[in-house]
Amino acid sequence: MSDRENETDRDEAPELDEEWFKNARKASEVLPDLVARARARARGQRGPQKAATKERVTIRLDIDVLEAYRAGGRGWQTRLNDDLRALKEKEMAH
Repeated sequence: MSDRENETDRDEAPELDEEWFKNARKASEVLPDLVARARARARGQRGPQKAATKERVTIRLDIDVLEAYRAGGRGWQTRLNDDLRALKEKEMAH
């Protein structure tokens, strides 16, 4: 089944005319808990994690290594983590 087949037929969707907008209610009235949780978080901030998957650590790295990762732009910490994981897996395979 294609994504198109899962879509609601546009002819079945209500027309958003003046009457519809006149009767519309604020999201905070319809879903107050959801709106309150959304407002409690800063934009772009993740929600609570179910389980900790990362640990904040302090590590000393050679300046040239750190500069090389940072030069790659956003995501440099993830790339460093991925490289460390690959090295760990390679070492454990031997």
